[in-house]
Amino acid sequence: MDALARTDILVFDCFCLDRRTGRLSQQDESGISRAIAIGSRALEILAVLADRQGHLLTKDEMMAAAWPGTVVDDNNLAVQISALRRILDRDRAEGSCIQTVPGRGYRFVASVTRIAAEAHANAALVLPGAVPPLPDKPSLAVMPFQNMSGDPEQEYFADGMVDEIITALSRIRWLVVIARNSSFTYKGQPIDVNQVGRELGVRYVLEGSVRRAGGLVRITAQLIDAPDRRHLWADRFEGSLEDVFDLQDKVASTVAGVIEPTLQAAETARSRSRPTTDLTAYDLFLRALAHSLSYERDRLTQAVDLLQQVIQRDPQYGPALALAAHCHQRFEVMNWTEDLEAVRLASVGLARRALRVAPDDPDVLALAAFTFGYFGEDIGVAIGLIDRCLALNPSHARAWHWSGLLRIFAGKPERALDDFENYLRLSPRDRLASYMNGIGEAHFFCRRFDMATANLLGSLERAPDFPITYRVLASCYAHMGRLDDAQETVRRLRVITPVVIERATRYRNPEHRELFLSGLRLATSEATCQRGETLL
Repeated sequence: MDALARTDILVFDCFCLDRRTGRLSQQDESGISRAIAIGSRALEILAVLADRQGHLLTKDEMMAAAWPGTVVDDNNLAVQISALRRILDRDRAEGSCIQTVPGRGYRFVASVTRIAAEAHANAALVLPGAVPPLPDKPSLAVMPFQNMSGDPEQEYFADGMVDEIITALSRIRWLVVIARNSSFTYKGQPIDVNQVGRELGVRYVLEGSVRRAGGLVRITAQLIDAPDRRHLWADRFEGSLEDVFDLQDKVASTVAGVIEPTLQAAETARSRSRPTTDLTAYDLFLRALAHSLSYERDRLTQAVDLLQQVIQRDPQYGPALALAAHCHQRFEVMNWTEDLEAVRLASVGLARRALRVAPDDPDVLALAAFTFGYFGEDIGVAIGLIDRCLALNPSHARAWHWSGLLRIFAGKPERALDDFENYLRLSPRDRLASYMNGIGEAHFFCRRFDMATANLLGSLERAPDFPITYRVLASCYAHMGRLDDAQETVRRLRVITPVVIERATRYRNPEHRELFLSGLRLATSEATCQRGETLL
């Protein structure tokens, strides 16, 4: 993959080659991008051709890029060139983008745009290019609201307000709402709405501020048409803390009404049910939410402690029960517990309680679905829950991510990649590592080991302490015959956790589970392990 490491993103015709991940994608007329299955040799040949667009490349140069240090027949190059032409020339009006110069070599003649990785350090890996296209229905990004309280400790409250507004807006089916993880990458930065609109692929941007003083709350907000920076609406909402839920709904329904005049304000109110009326429980929940996504053990412990307080105050608080289930599951994933069965029972039990009290809450459905899928419960039930979640809230980016992981668990990795693409469209600047790990897993089970390693290594750059990534990467290296790399990966895993080989019961497809475990056993030299045996 050396040829793929030199530059970043190459865009030509309707294609994009992301050299950080070794992935080729194509955008259709409606702006929807699809990953294109392509062999690693063809990908490396395309990379060197496009990188030197307009220059004549000899057969020797191209053979050295695709088969470094290996002597192969010239026919292999011809086969790869033919495969590339079948993909790239399908919609070209005239001539091939790869020109043959008889007796000398090949030249790439399509116009190529180069995009630096710095401009897309947080961008989604499977997006087709630098700028996501505007969708064919209204699209909105809610920026982090400024904390005007004068107390940095109140930052979580301002962020929580934005979370609630995003959630309320996301439930409007005709509106595409960018996920919090992407819009919050602009937190603390001067915001150019035109740039935000281009980078996130949205027409509208909502900005605002929150001031909390004593028992009073003031929310200010303004809606901007991003392409031309035109202010469409601005307003201020004030009330007591007891009215904070109504204030959030007023902001969401008013914004929706400005974007789509035909919308009835009742749409937001109809789809929104209050998870709690206890303001102290709500405040504790917001504090827990701020800690819950961390890969730090202390912060995750804080989240669990805060959620326990929430549930003690309000045992019917569905989102708190579901988030507590997810936090317990994260302890198992990170191997931060010695009693795995107790964690499993606690997590699944909390998820079931959450479903009983909030069966129509998309957040509850998504977290419960993933909890059941991860811990080996009925995979059909888990997928049914996630499908219901996405029917209720098609803009739930995290749910698309969890849906992708559940498809992997169910033995459908190609479908998983489609779900990850939907996730990345809704959250194009996500900083989390789990989606890259999921994409890597999907390619691994499709036996596209080169593409799997690229994504898994990218995941480790963002989350160097995530055990699952090391296990899949070690197995992948082993199946590629790169045993030294596989063993080095296991060595790094053992620094994090003594648990090397796991049960892997989340993979329901027996062939997939054995592919994973056989590579991992080979990487750890545990040849005596029986099939499916665990070292836990």
